[in-house]
Amino acid sequence: MNEKLVSESISFSSELIMPNDTNPLGNLMGGNLMRWMDIIGGICAGKHCEANVVTASVDHVTFQSPIYLGDVITLKAVVTKAFTTSVEVYVEVDACSTDGSNNRKTNHAYLTFVALDKESMKPKKVPKVKPSSKEELALFESAPRRRELRLILAGRLEAKDAVLIKDYFGSL
Repeated sequence: MNEKLVSESISFSSELIMPNDTNPLGNLMGGNLMRWMDIIGGICAGKHCEANVVTASVDHVTFQSPIYLGDVITLKAVVTKAFTTSVEVYVEVDACSTDGSNNRKTNHAYLTFVALDKESMKPKKVPKVKPSSKEELALFESAPRRRELRLILAGRLEAKDAVLIKDYFGSL
């Protein structure tokens, strides 16, 4: 299985926040944002895996600042790490006014997608990730710790067996 550069699957999308996207306070509803994050994350993962993908987990969704009616948001998705049949994708959201002013980071999340074989619809092996920048390398190197935490929270790994997390916190 080949290695792929992070840049080969980076994906972007933009949305104009309309009245039907907002709550009574005029702010974007979190569920709408999470849907768009899942879509762009899936597009990015599918490009990397060269396969259909399904969402396996969503973790650490942040809501740092409100997104208002009339704002334009831009979502950026990058594959951070490939495991055997899954990839972790980092999605970052920026918002600004329609004139481009008041630009701000508003949200981010990590999502995991599993690649599926077209014929059997069972998980298939995915290409490895090759980071090429300092930022990409930092996300790549920290991904195994995030994976351990996801496995603990899913009940698939005992906390006592989370070697990477223990080492990380032991080194602080």
